[in-house]
Amino acid sequence: MTSHTEAEIASQPSCWRRAVADVPADALPRRGERVAVVGCGTSWFVAMAYAVLRERAGHGETDAFAASEFPEGRGYDRVLALSRSGTTTEVLDLLAKTSTRSTAITADPETPIMSAADEVVVLDYADERSVVQTRFATTQLAMLRAGLGEDLTQAVADAEEAVAAPLPAELVDAEQFSFLGTGWSVGLAQEAALKMREASRSWTEAYPAMEYRHGPISIAAPGRVTWMLGAAPDGLRAQVEATGATFVESALDPMAELIRAQRVAVARAFARGLDPDEPMHLTRSVILSP
Repeated sequence: MTSHTEAEIASQPSCWRRAVADVPADALPRRGERVAVVGCGTSWFVAMAYAVLRERAGHGETDAFAASEFPEGRGYDRVLALSRSGTTTEVLDLLAKTSTRSTAITADPETPIMSAADEVVVLDYADERSVVQTRFATTQLAMLRAGLGEDLTQAVADAEEAVAAPLPAELVDAEQFSFLGTGWSVGLAQEAALKMREASRSWTEAYPAMEYRHGPISIAAPGRVTWMLGAAPDGLRAQVEATGATFVESALDPMAELIRAQRVAVARAFARGLDPDEPMHLTRSVILSP
């Protein structure tokens, strides 16, 4: 029997195609605006990725914050709030307090965020039954990347490869994972680590790739995995492999490589007798009592 999480992971290529074909340009940040992108959990990591991509594309200064850590008094032209559920307390609190023009991206049009933001983009076709967020996160990032002018044709093809390729047993059985990224894929590395923790309660960490040698590499060892999303810095593979650890790197788009990490997380959950659809101690949305 296929879990909801597995089905949602497998649907990502089709979701990305739809997102790329229907970019709501009028609702997204305009070129030249100073933008703060906010979210919680997975949405914060997507915000990190988008902030780097937007600045690199020359669209304007872009900062990413966990919604609870938004700096009061700092001036922006727009707040872009990411929230699958549309009910996350910290995001709604921020939107209620800010006078800055705001756009929200959500999966549920029947939630408070619809009236909390000035403009709303609804990706209801990418919503999920699983608590663990997979396709909504990558679909909104696909839309945002397309909105910056990126051609995602190869990324979608890479995603199709990622959902179909066999998973190496050494990844399913590994003791520990360190996910690495550079630039925009640092946020994706953080998200890959979060998926492993959520779905399979695995020991995972995440770092900028160049920072890995400044301490974290000390835990690399046989039976452990260092997993690069994107191209690795020169010499890093050799240093990791010298420890006996497994080094994972591919030519896939980093967002497609994230799909492979999602699939490993689910496989590890099943191997441990866990339900990836209902992770321990988690709910679909964090709603805090007043």
